[in-house]
Amino acid sequence: MIDVLKGMFGAGRAASRDEVAPDVAVCAVLIEAARADGSYDDAERIAVGGLLADMFDLNPDAALALRAQGEVAQAEASDIVRFTRVTKSALSDEDRVALIEGLWQVVLVDHHRDPHESALMRHIAPLLAVSDHESAAARQRVLARAG
Repeated sequence: MIDVLKGMFGAGRAASRDEVAPDVAVCAVLIEAARADGSYDDAERIAVGGLLADMFDLNPDAALALRAQGEVAQAEASDIVRFTRVTKSALSDEDRVALIEGLWQVVLVDHHRDPHESALMRHIAPLLAVSDHESAAARQRVLARAG
């Protein structure tokens, strides 16, 4: 996944003003999930940063910079469709399922599933061409790791 994404973008830059780089798009989707319950706390920020570092093989400073770009992109967007469209085309089926698992990690980091978070996950999964069954299995894997 990392090599595919690195080939599609350079340092978070997009080809035109209206386009968004795949790494920023992935980050914006993660931020959207983190903010779905109306709060965006340190645990969620740390979870997003950790996922970005793992997904894109980034050092902590680079992950922090990418997270900042994603926060701005998400805050300025009217919806997440442009981010999910870019993400869907940039990632393989397997990597989109892994992203859904990461989204569940962010949503459940506070050990509480808000109805807004559940609704967002039901909305995002099909936009990323991930079935409800695959999303539910990803959620169960996250819950199993959490204990």
